[in-house]
Amino acid sequence: MSTLENGREMYAWAQDLFPICRSLTGNGVRRTLQYFSKLLPEMVEYEVPSGKECFDWTIPQEWNIRDAYVLDEAGRRIIDFQTHNLHVVGYSEPVDKILSLEELQAHLHSLPEQPDAIPYVTSYYKRDWGFCLTHAQRMRLTEQRYRAVIDATLQPGHMSYGEVFLSGESEKTILLSTYVCHPSMGNNELSGPVLATALGRWLRRKRRRYSYLILFLPETIGAIYYLYNHLPELKKNLLAGFVLSCVGDERDYSYLPSRCGDTLADRVLLHVLKSHHPEFTRYTYLDRASDERQYGAPGADLPVIPFARSLYRHFPEYHTSLDDLSFITPKGLQDSFDTLSICLNILEYNERYRGVYPCEPRLDKHGLYPTTSIKGGYSQYVTELVDFLAYCDGKFDLIDIAEKIGVSAERCHLVAEKLLNAGVIERMQG
Repeated sequence: MSTLENGREMYAWAQDLFPICRSLTGNGVRRTLQYFSKLLPEMVEYEVPSGKECFDWTIPQEWNIRDAYVLDEAGRRIIDFQTHNLHVVGYSEPVDKILSLEELQAHLHSLPEQPDAIPYVTSYYKRDWGFCLTHAQRMRLTEQRYRAVIDATLQPGHMSYGEVFLSGESEKTILLSTYVCHPSMGNNELSGPVLATALGRWLRRKRRRYSYLILFLPETIGAIYYLYNHLPELKKNLLAGFVLSCVGDERDYSYLPSRCGDTLADRVLLHVLKSHHPEFTRYTYLDRASDERQYGAPGADLPVIPFARSLYRHFPEYHTSLDDLSFITPKGLQDSFDTLSICLNILEYNERYRGVYPCEPRLDKHGLYPTTSIKGGYSQYVTELVDFLAYCDGKFDLIDIAEKIGVSAERCHLVAEKLLNAGVIERMQG
C-alpha cells in the first residue's frame, strides 16, 4: 500500500466516524467500537455497569441522546443538535422548558474570543443541561420566549471499551492507548483511534518480539478502570506505552515527558523526534492533559507518555467545532503513522551488546575495515563501526549508543547487525 493510499484509508475511517455523537458511555461509543472491530477482529469489547467502583471513581450512568434543539417563538430551530452534535453539553439531562432569554442564557456556552466556533462542553459527574453555540450566534438572540428540548436518557447502563492484544515472542508488552469518548472532532478525537487501528493492522502482519496491547477507552474513567483491573500485570510486563491523540494535523510534533522523564518511551520518542523532526516542541509534565495522567500517576508509575502533533490545549481549534475534518489530513495521519512505527521498530530491536574481545577486534580480518590506512581515510561507515564498538560493554542499549555517537537508532541497528554477523559482538541476554 502506498503512503498516499494508507493516509487516505485512515482519513476515510475518520470521515465515516465523524458524525457519531460519542461520550463517556452510550450507543455512540458502541457504534465506534463496532466499526473498529471490523478492521481489527482481535478486538474484545467490554461493558462495565454503572455504579462499579474503581479506586476513587465510580462508573457513571449511561447517556444517550436522540435530539436536542432550542426553538424561538416562530418555531424555528435556532440551536440544533442535528446540525452539529457539539451544540449540546455532553451528558445533559432530559429537559423540555419554556424560558426567557435571561433564563436561557444561564444554560448557554460560547467563546467570545472565537466567535465562529462552537465550544465542546461536558458535565459528566453533575446533573445539568445546556447548549453550546457560536458567540456570533449568541449575540443575535433577542428578548422573547424560547423552548429548550433535550431528548436524552441518563440512567443506569454501561461503559464500553475495546481491547486488542497481539501476542509476541515475549510477554513484555508495548501499549497503545487512545480514547473514543468525544463527539464530532477530528484531531482531538478521531485521529488517535484511526492511527491506533492502522498500527494494529500493521503489527498483525509483523513478526513481533514483544506483545502489543491496544486500548480504545473513554478518557480518564476508562483508563482508571483498566488500571483498577490490570495494574499488577501492567507493572510486571509493560516496557513502554503511548497515548495517541491529536495526531492528524500537519503541524509540529510534541514531546511531553513522563513524570520523571526517564522511561524507555521517553527515550525512544525523543530520539526519533530529534532524528526525524528536530523542529518539535518540548513541553513539561505539567502540561499533561490526557490518560498519561493516569498511567504515570504515583502508584501506577507506568512508562507511558503522549504521542501527539499539536498538543491538546495548545492549538486554537482544540475542543471546538473548528477541529473538524479540514484540520486533519491524510498526510498528517500518515506522517504520524510513519513516526510512531519507527519508534515501535526501534523498540523491537533495542538491545544491549558486548564485545567478544577485551580490546578492539581486528576489523579488516572480518572484512569490516580497509586494509590500507591513510590520513583522512576513515569513511563515515567505518567511523560508525568503531564508535559503536566503543560502547559495546553490555551496559548501553541501542538507543543509548545512538545518542552517544550521534547516529540514528535505525542506522545503528544496521551497524550492530554487521558486527553481530562478523562475530565481534554478542547480544546480552535479559
